[in-house]
This record gives sequence, C-alpha cells and structure tokens, in this order.
Amino acid sequence: MTLSDVDIEKYIKKGEIKISPAPDFKKQLGPCSLDLHLGNIFKVFNHTEFPFIDLKSKSSIEKIMKDVKTLKGKAFIIHPGDFILAITKENIRISSKIMARLDGRSSLGRLGLVVHSTAARFDPGWQGKAVMELGNLGIMPIALYPGMRICAMTFEILSSPSRSPYFKHKDHKYLQQKSPQASKINQELK
Repeated sequence: MTLSDVDIEKYIKKGEIKISPAPDFKKQLGPCSLDLHLGNIFKVFNHTEFPFIDLKSKSSIEKIMKDVKTLKGKAFIIHPGDFILAITKENIRISSKIMARLDGRSSLGRLGLVVHSTAARFDPGWQGKAVMELGNLGIMPIALYPGMRICAMTFEILSSPSRSPYFKHKDHKYLQQKSPQASKINQELK
C-alpha cells in the first residue's frame, strides 16, 4: 500500500520515516509523495584518463570518477549525453516496515533530464542520502541548482516488517552514504 500525503506526514511524525532537514510539507508534500532537494556534490566520469570500464578490474571503479562540489548559488551544468551521480540534500531513514521509491519530476523529464535510471527502490531500513543517476537525454545543456526540488519519493508499507532490514547488513555497499558513490559491482565479480 502506497502512503498518501496524510500518512506520509503521520509516519514522519511517528519517526517511522525520518527526513533531515525536516520537510516543508506545504512545498514538498504531494498527494502520495514527498519532493526532495538536490545536494551540492556530483560524481562525474574522468573521460580522458580511462578508455573503458572493466567490471572485473581489481582497481576501484571509484578511480574513474571524481567529485565536483558546487558553491552556494552556482549551477552544475549537465550536458546532452552526460551521465552523473548526484545526492539529495536530505538524509532519509526508513523503518523496517517501509520501503521507498524515487521518481523524477515530470517538469524536469520534459526537458530531457532522467533523474533515476535504474535503482529507484530503497529497501526497508535504508539510511543515508539518496543517490540519483542523472542523465541528460535532451539536446541542450541544463543548469541544475543545489537546493532545487529534483525528485519525489513515495513510501510503501510492507505486509510485515522485514526480517533483515538494510541497515543490519554491514556488507551492504551503499549503507549510510553521505555523497555519491561510484558503482561497486566489481566487488561481486571477483
């Protein structure tokens, strides 16, 4: 069951969903979702240093990417064909009986901005800043401003609390991320 605006507010007040900084419900709460804001740290590929991505490479995929931090009030320009990782301004924590999904905003999609390419599910017990896989499918560069509403998160109640929530697995690759992290798929292909 997807939570309505009434229930999202109720579950946040109960502490089953924790959002920090606290949301402004008048601006962020939709009928069944909560808008989140763009953070100011982006992870981009080093195109010139590496000719390709080898998923079995022992060296970290992290080395083929670099962090870019934008200054207050400045835009990050995403060019056509670019693929970057970005984070939400908010830290999110969901209980073991809730899962969440992240979707792009229609207003940005109409410009060619894909806000989440694949991994839109946040498992029960997930904690951290949401990382978004941003792509510009349009024909013009887009200026993204930290603090702008970038995505919407929906919340669903599980039929019963998860026996094994995300935060209980110390080996989960993206637990409590505070900045965009590169893919860690090479850990699986050893």
